[in-house]
Amino acid sequence: LGFPKAVELHQLEEELRSRAGTAGFDCKRFLREFLWETWEPRSRAVEQVHLRCTEGSLEWMYPARALRVVLEPNLSSARRTTVCIKPASDFQGASIYVERAGQLHLVVSEAEGTRPHHVSCFSARTPQRVALFLQASPQRDISRRTASFQYELLTNQGAAAMCRPCDNMELLMAICSSDFVVKGSIRNVSHDSENHMSQVDVSVQKVYRQKNRIFQQDEASGEWRGPIRTLLQCKVKKGGGDFLFTGNEHFGEAWLGCAPRFKDFMFIYRAARERGANPCEFQLN
Repeated sequence: LGFPKAVELHQLEEELRSRAGTAGFDCKRFLREFLWETWEPRSRAVEQVHLRCTEGSLEWMYPARALRVVLEPNLSSARRTTVCIKPASDFQGASIYVERAGQLHLVVSEAEGTRPHHVSCFSARTPQRVALFLQASPQRDISRRTASFQYELLTNQGAAAMCRPCDNMELLMAICSSDFVVKGSIRNVSHDSENHMSQVDVSVQKVYRQKNRIFQQDEASGEWRGPIRTLLQCKVKKGGGDFLFTGNEHFGEAWLGCAPRFKDFMFIYRAARERGANPCEFQLN
C-alpha cells in the first residue's frame, strides 16, 4: 500500500491577491485543494508544483522519489534575485537541490536540515523562474518523515549594503515601509560565528509597528522585549541610549535595517516635516 502525500502551502496575503487576481479569493485553500494528490507506487514520474508567491512554506509528507518545485513570481517580483531556504527543525527524508543549466546543485542536505537557524541562500540567475528539486532519501519506512521548509525571494544586497548606516532619505522611508518600528535600548549583543549572525536583544519602550508578535511583554517583569538579528560582518556592539530600530522579518525573525539614535531620528524627521519632505506621518509622542 502507498502512503498519501500532501503538499501544503502558507502564502503571504499580498502574493495571494496577485495569484488569485481578485480580492477576497482564498488562495491558501485553493492551493491546498489543487495539490492534494495520491501517491501511485508504480509511477516513476516526478511530481511538479508551480508557485507564484515570493515567500511561503512547503510541506512534503511521506517523501518518496522526487518533487520538483518551480518558483514563478509575478512580474512585480522580478527584481528579487536571491532565494533563501530555511528547513523546519524536524526536516527529514529528503535533500534540496537547485537546477542550473540542466544540472542539480545541492542546497540543503538531509543532515543540514536539522541544524537550528540554518538558512541557505543562493543567487537566482533567472528570477522569474527558479526550479528546486527535492530528492527523497532511500528509506524503508517513510511514514514518519516530513520534509518541510520556508522560502523567500529577496533583493540581492550584499553585506556592505546591509551594514552601512542609512542616509536621511532611507531612514524616512524605513519608518514607512519596515515590518517593525520600535523605540528601545540595547540589553545585550551576542554573536553566532557558525551561522554568521549577531543578535541584538532590545528593551522596548514603544512599539510603533510590528508585523508579527516578535516584541512581546515579559510576564515576570512586565518589560517589553524582543530579539533583532543582523549579519556578523556588521560588527554590532552594545551602545547606550535610546534607538529607533527598524527592519523587516525573514522566516519569522526580525532583521535589522536602519537603527539611528532616537534623538537623531527626531531631528531628521522634524526637519523633513517642516519642509513637507516626509514620505509618511510618524507618531512623535
